[in-house]
Amino acid sequence: MTMPKLDFPPFRLPPDAEELRTEVRAFLKEILPNLSAGERFKSWNSRSPEFSKAMGDKGWIGITWPKKYGGAEKSFLHRYVITEELLANGAPAGSHWVADRQSGPNILRYGSEEMKDTILPRIVKGECFFAIGMSEPDSGSDLASVRTRADKVEGGWRVNGTKIWTSGAHRSHYAITLLRTSGQREDRHRGLSQLVIDLKSPGITIRPIINLNGKHDWNEVVFRDCFVPDSMMLGEEGDGWLQVTGELAYERSGPERILTNIHVLKELIRIVGRQPGHQAQVTIGKLAARVWSLRQMSLSVAGMLQAGKSPAVESSVTKDLGTHFQQDLPEIARVLGESEAADENDIQEFLDVCQMATLAAPAYSIQGGTTQVLRGIIARGLGLR
Repeated sequence: MTMPKLDFPPFRLPPDAEELRTEVRAFLKEILPNLSAGERFKSWNSRSPEFSKAMGDKGWIGITWPKKYGGAEKSFLHRYVITEELLANGAPAGSHWVADRQSGPNILRYGSEEMKDTILPRIVKGECFFAIGMSEPDSGSDLASVRTRADKVEGGWRVNGTKIWTSGAHRSHYAITLLRTSGQREDRHRGLSQLVIDLKSPGITIRPIINLNGKHDWNEVVFRDCFVPDSMMLGEEGDGWLQVTGELAYERSGPERILTNIHVLKELIRIVGRQPGHQAQVTIGKLAARVWSLRQMSLSVAGMLQAGKSPAVESSVTKDLGTHFQQDLPEIARVLGESEAADENDIQEFLDVCQMATLAAPAYSIQGGTTQVLRGIIARGLGLR
């Protein structure tokens, strides 16, 4: 019997995508002020509605979507280039990030025409932001154990329950929310559906969760008899599990799983100077090799997605290895930087960035699927369990 195997075919971005890179770089150089390394580190976790509006004016949100909804009908690879440049330059892209990456494509694929006509053009303009309503209290990483329910009522659904770790809900207009619309919790993958919920609807309470560095990024979202119209269901009732598992391939393999901490490496290179010692050369070389290898894996997955494939295992491997790289990097950089800094008076900003990266690092094991869940997907995909 032939065992399944990982497949990361070599892939290069087409010339017109690289031409777009030049244009995006020029735009970012013009529009972004002289940000500190710490500000650039926040990148897609930093929100600026004004920046998102400027991106919308350039036509770089929803760039792959049909022109009838405001998109440019470009390839997924053009979007990949834009994402890389936003991360590499520390652009405050968090406001539109989720809507562009996964909520808009979900609506495009499963939403009603009314939903598409109403919401997608606003996303493209950088005027409509989304959160993700998946995780729940006491469920850990077991997404299928959804308890939040939507019960059928006249003209729509009545939602009751709680979602947690909902990034940016307090600054978003909508949340695509995974709910149990039939059956019981024990039914696992059956009876799940997704509703696009207006977060200003009556019956919704958004409570802040303050993270380790004192920031309000996450939330607990409580639904109490919240009414959602029929027109806001994605696809058919019961299709939710299929939808969320397909959606996660885009979330797991993108450049943000590799480049979120890139400013730590940039700062390390800066402070060791132009003539680093042997140990610095070796360590930075190894880190650069890991970045480059992960980028090639991510590009390969992007090529497969563009070709209409579903590389669930490959995207899970990319995310798992990317998580470990981004968690390893701050401490490796700190130790090397403190011992090899060319100018001891120039090290504080570097140490500040390392500290921010260290505080953020635990979240990388959760975002886009926990390490344990990802390895389960990989094991099943390779026929190991």
